[in-house]
Amino acid sequence: MQILERKKLGQVLCEKSWLDDNRLGLALEQQEKDGGKLGQILLDLGYITTSQLYEALSIQAGIEKAKLEDISIPKEILDLVPSELVSKYNLLPIAKGNGKLEVAMANPFQVKAIEDLRIVTGCPIKRYYGNSKDLEQAILKFYGSNVARMLENLAPKESKLSAAADDEELSPTKLHELARQPSLVNLVNLILLEAIGSKASDVHIEPFEHQVSIKYRVDGMLVQKSPSPKRLQAAIVSRIKIMANMDIAERFVPQDGHIEFVGDKGKVDIRVSTVPTIYGESITMRILDRSNALIGLEELGMSSGTLGGFEKCLTKTHGIVLVTGPTGSGKSTTLYAALNHIFTPGKKIITIEDPVEYQLEGIIQMPVNPRRGLTFARGLRHILRQDPDIVMVGEIRDKETAEIAIRAALTGHLVFSTLHTNDAAGAVTRLIDMGIEPFLLASSLEGVLAQRLIRTVCSFCKTRYTPDAHLLASLNNSITLEPDGEYYYGTGCNECSNSGMKGRTGIYELLRVTDSLRKMISARPTTEDIVRAAPPDHISMRHDGITKILNGITTPEEVLRVTQSIEE
Repeated sequence: MQILERKKLGQVLCEKSWLDDNRLGLALEQQEKDGGKLGQILLDLGYITTSQLYEALSIQAGIEKAKLEDISIPKEILDLVPSELVSKYNLLPIAKGNGKLEVAMANPFQVKAIEDLRIVTGCPIKRYYGNSKDLEQAILKFYGSNVARMLENLAPKESKLSAAADDEELSPTKLHELARQPSLVNLVNLILLEAIGSKASDVHIEPFEHQVSIKYRVDGMLVQKSPSPKRLQAAIVSRIKIMANMDIAERFVPQDGHIEFVGDKGKVDIRVSTVPTIYGESITMRILDRSNALIGLEELGMSSGTLGGFEKCLTKTHGIVLVTGPTGSGKSTTLYAALNHIFTPGKKIITIEDPVEYQLEGIIQMPVNPRRGLTFARGLRHILRQDPDIVMVGEIRDKETAEIAIRAALTGHLVFSTLHTNDAAGAVTRLIDMGIEPFLLASSLEGVLAQRLIRTVCSFCKTRYTPDAHLLASLNNSITLEPDGEYYYGTGCNECSNSGMKGRTGIYELLRVTDSLRKMISARPTTEDIVRAAPPDHISMRHDGITKILNGITTPEEVLRVTQSIEE
């Protein structure tokens, strides 16, 4: 009987093209010099990934790879392994044969996992290797998300968490005790990690009569997650309030706090807001992920014409440039991109914001503090004494701030700010309605950029389709959408959580203030007058959205959803 020689780990990795001979040689030299396992050395050097190592070791050991795509697993097999073990060891029971339980594992060499499985199920275990990404998708399909699994593990257990049916009866000491339980700490951390991993902008924890709703806002849309049992409410809320340095005993007035959370990719700032409701405190957490925020001006999704016009506004030596749109339309991201674009060590740039969302290199940033009397208006007055070249005001909310900003623009400063208006032309009439003298506005205003964020079609499941003809007709603007044109949508896949949409881009309308417009602004025009007098190359947000439909970036339904209120 011939005994097959076992392949060496380096040989397997090279055969799979995950490693080349040169890097293998360097790793072997280090092993000979310092000792240790070759696999760990290759990981430490960054030559291979953990998944590649486990797959190579599985091939070396003769462990088969599980085929997890479109797998069907009977309920009685899933019921054998509790979700707690699935989460803990990243594994999945897939079948039962010859008295053995067949299990796909991200790490088939985890002895403790195999022993725990054997004790819990009472079956001998047959190991299979499962790619960690494929395993995560399969576990999500059959067991639900990590948060759902943890809630399932916590919910049925009788513990201190169920000590009181009504959180109103709990003392501050008791709330502290509940919030420090390891299970609750892990649950809240997991909720935040899952939200950050989903690229959510917000987490909403909403109390109702019989349960606590957990929702993530992803690409501007709320996504419902597995709800929490009502009796975990007091502990979850208390844990979040402790993390945000809030008063845990105060449950009847709104509170604001801040969490600096360490995610997989570094620090993430989280703004926390609580409000009292009839069923307890509702919490919203705004996730400010620094790694996602600071993008270049050219990456925002502006057309070449809009980008060129906006860049001209940025090169002015003085004047005011406004970015408008509702909350969550990406105004701050655009302003940060603009400031980064024009920053040089030879320019002094100062901002006043509420709050400072992202820290910019080389730029002085001031947070407003109304409790101590530091409002936008007062802060802006003091900023002007600091001899800045460029000033950014987070938002113009009142006449006083608007007047100071415009006078700063007239006295040799370039001023950026945001305003909540429906479109670009509306910014002019809004400022005049605030009480700004039209002739001052006409002299200082250089440009207004209005914007919205639209979801983009998932590139992994992008498919051509024929939209409803009435929908296309209702979108027709300065560009006509023909029914026989090329249109795309997402069918839904694991990459986009079956939504068909993944990521967002902007649609923009830039109103550049020409000499003819300045004369018109001085005469207190209506919004319609301003639109009619706009330069010939002026395009609306809907026009920009239609261009993105024709380029296959988004869908007609998405552009209609976002621009309907603007056109009305």
